[in-house]
Amino acid sequence: MTKSVLTTSAGAPVADDNNSISAGARGPLTFDNFQLFEKLAHFSRERIPERVVHARGAGAYGTFTLSKSLSPYTRASFLQSAGQKTDIFLRFSTVGGGQDSSDFARDPRGFAVKFYTDEGNFDLVGNNTPVFFLNDPMKFPDFVHSQKKNPKTNLPDPARIFEYWANHPQSLHQMTILMSDRGIPRSWRHINGYGSHTFGLWNAEGERYWVKWHFKTDQGIQCLSNEEAASMPPQGAQQDLVDAIDRGDFPSWTVKVQILTEKAARTFPINPFDLTKVWPHELAPLQEIGRLELNRNVENYFAETEQASFAPSNLVPGISASPDKMLQARLIAYQDAQRYRVGVNHNQIPVNAPRCPVNHYQRDGAMAGTTAENQGSGINFYPNDASDLPAPSAEFAAPPLPLLEEAWVKPHSQDDEDYFEQAGNLYRIFAAKEKDRLAKTIAGGLCHAEASVQERMLIYLEKADPDYADRVRRAVNGLTTLSG
Repeated sequence: MTKSVLTTSAGAPVADDNNSISAGARGPLTFDNFQLFEKLAHFSRERIPERVVHARGAGAYGTFTLSKSLSPYTRASFLQSAGQKTDIFLRFSTVGGGQDSSDFARDPRGFAVKFYTDEGNFDLVGNNTPVFFLNDPMKFPDFVHSQKKNPKTNLPDPARIFEYWANHPQSLHQMTILMSDRGIPRSWRHINGYGSHTFGLWNAEGERYWVKWHFKTDQGIQCLSNEEAASMPPQGAQQDLVDAIDRGDFPSWTVKVQILTEKAARTFPINPFDLTKVWPHELAPLQEIGRLELNRNVENYFAETEQASFAPSNLVPGISASPDKMLQARLIAYQDAQRYRVGVNHNQIPVNAPRCPVNHYQRDGAMAGTTAENQGSGINFYPNDASDLPAPSAEFAAPPLPLLEEAWVKPHSQDDEDYFEQAGNLYRIFAAKEKDRLAKTIAGGLCHAEASVQERMLIYLEKADPDYADRVRRAVNGLTTLSG
């Protein structure tokens, strides 16, 4: 039987549906990724009206207090002097389920922070895990499709979940975290947050550094077993957050960063822009830089939490993107999704509005004039001949990013990357009983998959750690007692 050729929606044959086009193997994505843009733009519009992912969430306002100046690394105004305070809004969320899902699903948790700085909003849109299931955005719509409900039955389908993972070994690290004891958090207050991506920092001298953000919960990590989660009320995590803040028990997180110089990044033993990998702490130690506290609940869930619009492209002078392929695509996809979901003027809604002067020439569109009367009757284009109207300023230009020498612009396969060592390292630090629970949880879904899917998953687990594969194999085979 001859297979049909995959095409774009306009009928053009597709040559590669796994790898985005980038400037070199570790370079940034290029603007000729029309196939990627089509996939992401269509994907962002697949659900009406809730978010396609991160639909179920809770949010609150608070403060970020800087305890250590980062001025040697960045000119970002809110990171200059110890003691500086910046207002924030933080939205937590589950990822795969809709608004009707439970707060206690086995699922990653979104951890999105909006910093209202005096030079614009900085959105750090991350998760409660330091890595993710994939490192090329070409596969993101496919990944989420596999995790959503079966299109025929509208029921969860573990066979398809594992079929995706069996075809993408880069998912193994995150899958191990998800299926471990940390897969079901007890509350929003008891999770860590991570920027996950590598971001750029640049200082007043034009020197660039690479950074990863970590938010360590001061309440301690607390999680639930499958059995405990099944007995919890579906809205329990949201109720817990609201109640804690109302009684003055303000949740907080210690904020830390890992920083690499550009030179160190070039010789780093792993690709520092690969979202499926963590930076070893012995090579890039954690530095404590501040504290984030939530201290005010929203007054209206829809107006604030539901309409909160985050985008990794909301960057401020001193903070930039990196060649992380997933981050590069999110720079386009998130703003695109918010314009569709909330409206082209979503940044005029109070929860999203910057707390500093806003000067641009954008006009019209849905909800125009929500807070600014559509900018009146003035000149609405640039350049113009007026001396008092907004104009660009070269002082805010980020330093140029050099590409790898002789970098070819084409799809770059990452099939030869090592996706097993870090997953194995994580597995080996688990206690024996936690390994047993991990194996049982994986087997509970994997047993529904085809035999070929099971075998591929076991091959990946074997590469991570032979004991990992052995425990899962025995669990899938129906053993009731797993040896330590």
